[in-house]
Amino acid sequence: MTRWLFTALFWLSSQAANAQLPFQSTVIADFHEPWALAVLPDTSLLVTEKKGALQWLSASGERLGEISGLPDVDYGGQGGLGDVVLHPDFSNNQLIYISYVEASTANTRGAAVARGKLSLQGRRPYLDEVDVIWRQYPKVLGRGHFGHRLAFDDAGFLWISSGDRQKFTPAQHMQSTMGKLIRLHDDGSIPADNPFVNYRKENPLVDRESIFQQIWSLGHRNPLGMAHDSNGQLWVVEMGPAGGDELNLIKRGANYGYPLASNGNHYDGRPIPEHSTRPDLQAPAASWTPVISPADLVFYQGDLFADWRGDALIAGLSAEGIVRVRIDGEQAVEVARYPLNARIRGLAEAADGSLWVLEDERRGSPGRLLKLKPRE
Repeated sequence: MTRWLFTALFWLSSQAANAQLPFQSTVIADFHEPWALAVLPDTSLLVTEKKGALQWLSASGERLGEISGLPDVDYGGQGGLGDVVLHPDFSNNQLIYISYVEASTANTRGAAVARGKLSLQGRRPYLDEVDVIWRQYPKVLGRGHFGHRLAFDDAGFLWISSGDRQKFTPAQHMQSTMGKLIRLHDDGSIPADNPFVNYRKENPLVDRESIFQQIWSLGHRNPLGMAHDSNGQLWVVEMGPAGGDELNLIKRGANYGYPLASNGNHYDGRPIPEHSTRPDLQAPAASWTPVISPADLVFYQGDLFADWRGDALIAGLSAEGIVRVRIDGEQAVEVARYPLNARIRGLAEAADGSLWVLEDERRGSPGRLLKLKPRE
């Protein structure tokens, strides 16, 4: 009786909370371990599943097919098939970009990014002319903190978030791409104006120029959300350790501190100096303790939720909902939180201003794709 009463009270409290939300949600489809989604120009969707499947479905949820031709994906732990984004000129070149985990013969692994032409003609959609354009360096043991979120800016540069792989100090090493943000041309080549292109001239003992020349910023832990605001500024959300999740405004060549500084501590209780003790390192624009476990980031630009325009929306895993953050120049402050009673893995804005929300799979229940619209 006690368990029944608790369940009933929880359901009633959940219904009351949902009734106060400024939107209504519609379940569109469900997936096995979904990780990311992208909206195609015709309003259909691509959704990645961690085990290596790229699904194509209509905006109404009709399954249109699984995309074949993807590279081999190493699945396990936090790794597998990750992000999917469209080339800025997708309507003309049909190029899409995917991130995924790639294994070596030595049982090590790292994130990778490939691009290919998406063919949706005929009965079997596929990816053609697939080319791996970036690999995380070096490959290491373990299956955590790959990051591998992707974004394009208005100038056509490709941005890649690269996690520290739970190895800590490589986030500060310039001969590793772990714990960094990477900036490349759309074909994977290195822009001549990246901040560390001439790093070797000042540090003649370092080698592997192609590694440090990719880097835009360093000192990141596990950056899982990345988006540009309406002013073109790049923002990244990343998971802190035990406390100290961060929203960072990304600046050229900046060091964001990990593991030298954090607003959280190591999981075993060892302290990490707070950002306030290291003014030489870039502090976050906002941080969270208790954590929200940020998994994705979008800036809302539509008209349906007029009060949200220009705000950052963060997908929260442990927060089990959406965290809305108001941006004012370089300042950021949380203004609202919308509980959805599920770990939220991905977000995307639809052409009509509604919001696509991708739940994380949990306890054997599939991850659902929801569409949020204002209450009528």
